[in-house]
Amino acid sequence: MTTMLRFKIKELLAKKEFDEGRRITLTEVAESAGIHRMTLSKIVNQKGYSTVTDNIDSLCNYFQCKIEDLVEYIPDRIEEESDK
Repeated sequence: MTTMLRFKIKELLAKKEFDEGRRITLTEVAESAGIHRMTLSKIVNQKGYSTVTDNIDSLCNYFQCKIEDLVEYIPDRIEEESDK
């Protein structure tokens, strides 16, 4: 099993929608962040999707957040079990 980064875009999007009192589509996020819509969809929906740092930078800028607000490190289970 490999380690994985989990993107928390859905959580950030829900917070932004609540704060702004409106619905925000992935198309709007993609256009505002300068990311191709299909790439953003893969980041959101494909478990373990790998993307370039420019996309991470653009999303942090769009959501006005730190990288740790956008990405969560999920450790490898095998490593966790061997550490016990």
